[in-house]
Amino acid sequence: MTAAAPTTRKKGLFIRTYGCQMNVYDSQRMAEILQPLGYAPADSPDDADMAILNTCHIREKASEKVFSELGRLRDAKARRRAAGEDLVIAVAGCVAQAEGAEIMRRQPAVDIVVGPQAYHRLPEMVARAARAAAGRRPGATRGIGVLDTEFPVEAKFDHLPMPTTVTGGTAFLSVQEGCDKFCTFCVVPYTRGAEYSRPAAAILAEARALVAAGAVEITLLGQNVNAWHGTAPDGMTTWGLGELIRALASIGGLARLRYTTSHPRDMDNALIAAHRDVPSLMPYLHLPVQSGSDRILAAMNRQHGRDLYLQLVDKLRAARPDMALSTDIIVGFPGETDADFADTLRLVREVGFAAAFSFKYSPRPGTPAALLDRQIPEPIKDARLQELQALLATQQRAFNAAMTGRTVPVLFQERGRKPGQLLGKSPWLQSVHAMGEASLLGRIIDVRILAAHGVSLSGEIVEGAAAQSAPGVPVGAAA
Repeated sequence: MTAAAPTTRKKGLFIRTYGCQMNVYDSQRMAEILQPLGYAPADSPDDADMAILNTCHIREKASEKVFSELGRLRDAKARRRAAGEDLVIAVAGCVAQAEGAEIMRRQPAVDIVVGPQAYHRLPEMVARAARAAAGRRPGATRGIGVLDTEFPVEAKFDHLPMPTTVTGGTAFLSVQEGCDKFCTFCVVPYTRGAEYSRPAAAILAEARALVAAGAVEITLLGQNVNAWHGTAPDGMTTWGLGELIRALASIGGLARLRYTTSHPRDMDNALIAAHRDVPSLMPYLHLPVQSGSDRILAAMNRQHGRDLYLQLVDKLRAARPDMALSTDIIVGFPGETDADFADTLRLVREVGFAAAFSFKYSPRPGTPAALLDRQIPEPIKDARLQELQALLATQQRAFNAAMTGRTVPVLFQERGRKPGQLLGKSPWLQSVHAMGEASLLGRIIDVRILAAHGVSLSGEIVEGAAAQSAPGVPVGAAA
């Protein structure tokens, strides 16, 4: 009698992602790296053999949130081990990079700490964790303590597999990492390292793989994505982001392109011309300004002033009249006066943003701004943030309300909360709800907008109509 072939049990992988789109991309790549080891997605740590926290260090109290979650994972590890199983706990991302040794000290249940430049070495670390787990007593919670927060000489992208899965027709593609700008409030140069641009040939190959896997929209990612200057496919010359976008636009089946996050200093004429000439480059740009005060911008080391920012806005809208802009703004930076804050409000009114992310300044250990005098009291920061957000909300509502009655192409990406409801994105990155069949997921469909709801739109699918660009939307009106 022939013995049955041994079966390999699928192992559960739970990943919790904090922060930016770059972390979302990194989490997807980590899942793909671990797939050959038998790991498949799990819905919770209790169903998992490995749990990864992919962390972000930008927001206030980021590390404390990580330690709180690690406490819950420690308890899940104890339950698994009491049952004769195991839970490998890993911390990845920017908190891992900045506080790796402290994580190991404060939470001994952690097995692996890996920085964002080293996660391509996860399979090796997981193998070490598996060997070390053998023979542990039931219920023990101490991890093995593998720490890798080096910035390796080799590019991690050279060791990553090609992506094979796309959900909802949209995908992220990392083209640039790191930052050389050293804004005084930001930890990114210390956690992500120096600026690195992937070669164009590698980016184009990954884009083709994503399209083959079902992507009709790709968002190019980078800490300073428009600082990308990569080796051209000929291996001899160098391209800028505008040239890369033109090459990507020639890939059959790729209907939409986006990129984020940009720095005003790197918004060159070639990239602005791409917005004019490339129809698949969506008319929505996230261009952080951080402040409308030249004095505060200088203290932030932003390397641009308000006049340059406003000139860029004019150029972009001349190139693409339906261009919508979003931004990041910090209030309460050390030394910010009432006059400085008034300058920020004035810039917001002049630009007319379609969306924005606004925050109170909070010190980040190790950054120059944390050591500055004249830190702003919390009540003043609170009042300024509320006033700014009220203005930004008014602009966003006006922008969305202008869509009512128009027909816009929507890429449906997922099911909505209601039965039969689909959720997608307009060219201007607005969330759009409509009733439709699940077969429309991953497709771009014309939707007639019936109502605006502040941060989203609702509409009805136009039966039998092919997807096409909507008429231009005026976005520069002051609120």
